[in-house]
Amino acid sequence: MKDSGMPASYIVRFAKRRPQLTDGWETPAWQQAGTADLLVFRPEGSDHKPMTRARLLYDNAGLYCMFMVMDKFVRSVQTEFMGPVCTDSCVEFFVRPKPDRGYFNIEINCGGTLLCHYITNPVRTPVGFQGSTPLTLEDGRMIHIHHSMPLTVEPEIVTPTTWTIAYHVPFALLEKYVGPIGAVAGQQWTGNFYKCGDKTSHPHWVSWNSVDALNFHLPQCFGTLAFAAPDVSRHDIRTSKTLV
Repeated sequence: MKDSGMPASYIVRFAKRRPQLTDGWETPAWQQAGTADLLVFRPEGSDHKPMTRARLLYDNAGLYCMFMVMDKFVRSVQTEFMGPVCTDSCVEFFVRPKPDRGYFNIEINCGGTLLCHYITNPVRTPVGFQGSTPLTLEDGRMIHIHHSMPLTVEPEIVTPTTWTIAYHVPFALLEKYVGPIGAVAGQQWTGNFYKCGDKTSHPHWVSWNSVDALNFHLPQCFGTLAFAAPDVSRHDIRTSKTLV
């Protein structure tokens, strides 16, 4: 599906009920969140177009994120922290807390393996990006991850398979790189959600907000993440251009 040309916007609600990472997509704690549907497929991909949905919540300690993917051709062979997980069946959340600072690329394959950098200049070079700091192993351990699939999925699962990734990112981890964030209620961050599978049998690239090229590292293509006040309920929100 093509995008409408309008930048996407998502309301991040306060988690009045703290979600457990092991909770399912349809549990009440995760249903507090609105849903971001990833519908913008790059034309360079195959005919495989998995249904991918994402949810975000926050509390005083950090962000909660869940992806649900109705997939086929599922593969996971990257098992080392900071390995090239985008080559597997992978979901990605890029987030920029401050407009004058860098962003984080949180990439996790279906087996739960993490890659993440703090990127201040996404211009590509033969050895990476012009401005990029990889998270340390200690940093990575601060991101608690639950994955519904095994660590390794090989051979590829070619039949319809639904899988989920859920994780928690402490604000303290983000602040290590961008400085104090403060109370996030009322803030507007930017970011994007992605699903890919670069080296599966049916490569594909899909995003929530459209990107101008086959390149997820385009912060100018990020959508808006608006943090609702803790006392704002689902039924208080009335913005037609916002996914709720």
